[in-house]
Amino acid sequence: MATGHTDPQRRDRILAATLDHIAAEGVAGVSHRKIATRAGVPLGSMTYHFTGIDDLLREAFTRFADHIVTVFEQHLGGVESPEQARKALVDLVHAISDGPQRDLVLAQELYTLAARRPEYRALTQTWMAHSRHILERHFNAATARQLDALIEGLTLHRALDPAPHDRALTTEAIRRITAA
Repeated sequence: MATGHTDPQRRDRILAATLDHIAAEGVAGVSHRKIATRAGVPLGSMTYHFTGIDDLLREAFTRFADHIVTVFEQHLGGVESPEQARKALVDLVHAISDGPQRDLVLAQELYTLAARRPEYRALTQTWMAHSRHILERHFNAATARQLDALIEGLTLHRALDPAPHDRALTTEAIRRITAA
């Protein structure tokens, strides 16, 4: 592993370690020392690459939000009709809710920060705008907004329910919103 400032992946490792740490222990447990240890970098690297914990958290959560937008794009990018988009949305809800718990935990940690702090609220608003923009390729703006909220809710409910609902319920919910 390269050392010093010649290590081009150091910043990426720090951001990845930050997200891993948040997923494991929550935002409240983030410190420069813990992240440096998890990333396997010298403690001084933290202040070299980030102006402080807030800078580190904003960049890490921006990376996470970009990842979720990419997941949206992977599911909806190649569809050509509203019916294909509906099926892709069902697949998206089930892929996210059946996927890594890490993503669900990170989303909830980000939402909690956004509820308390405007700079994180701006990040979630950007994320939602990107998601809605992808949805607006197939549905009008009002429907895209409703679908975006539905995806969040259905995903969370499926992930946390000991007996998660099936694809038929997801399909019906999406059909009802997109029927107009």
